[in-house]
Amino acid sequence: MPITKNSVVAFAYTLTEDDGEVIDSAGVQEPLVYLHGYGQLIAGMENALGGREAGDRFSITLPPEEAYGVYDENLSGALPRSAFHGVDEVEVGMQFQMEFPGGLRAVTVSAVDARHVTVDGNHPLAGETLHFDIEVVSIRAASQDEIEHRHAHGPGGAH
Repeated sequence: MPITKNSVVAFAYTLTEDDGEVIDSAGVQEPLVYLHGYGQLIAGMENALGGREAGDRFSITLPPEEAYGVYDENLSGALPRSAFHGVDEVEVGMQFQMEFPGGLRAVTVSAVDARHVTVDGNHPLAGETLHFDIEVVSIRAASQDEIEHRHAHGPGGAH
């Protein structure tokens, strides 16, 4: 059964950067499960999985445009510490939701000094070329509930 829209797909993967450093992985014992055709994965990965079958093993390299996008300097900037009222300690690595044109976006604190907090609204992997080694573990047709809810359910249809 090839992967098509409304397929529930389980796949194992290893994600590395250009230097070979492993960033993330999911093994065959605990694969990533998603509903194909609903934009739940980065575009390049979902496109590469389309048409594949259980047991297929392959590698892909995704440029930033097909992964988490190019780095956007406009999503990074310094804010006065007063913008973080109610937060006792602001530390590098903390994440907050902030209002941007188009809605809320997660931002990560990248620097803190006595007067300012620098935040970055880019995905941590924005601007990176990503390398995936993928193994398709299983494919099945989605249930009507999964299609209506637009995501895969767990074993027995549980959320």
